[in-house]
Amino acid sequence: MKKSTRINLLLLLAVAALAVLPLVLGLGDHKEEPFTGADGEAETAITELDPDYEPWFSPLYEPPSGEIESALFSLQAAIGAGVLAYYFGLRRGRRQGEQRALAQQDAAPGGTGEPGV
Repeated sequence: MKKSTRINLLLLLAVAALAVLPLVLGLGDHKEEPFTGADGEAETAITELDPDYEPWFSPLYEPPSGEIESALFSLQAAIGAGVLAYYFGLRRGRRQGEQRALAQQDAAPGGTGEPGV
């Protein structure tokens, strides 16, 4: 097995462990909503510290339900993953194209692979 493949598998295992271990170990069972986002935790902490606090501004769009909010967040994550996948695929394709061009140049009659020779 190649070293890069082994590293990728270890990283994948680490990510899976980070996702599954909190559920298996029951972290957050003592809370009403165990895995809320950072925004909800911050709002709770601010309300506890200063009950009279008023936000500086309100959101531009408030989804009508939590399901729609989750769907929009998932859509945002999918678009981001698509952009990253496109970028890395483009880079890999360009690199492979350069390697093919060099291989064809070397295979050409009298081709040395060196520019200007």
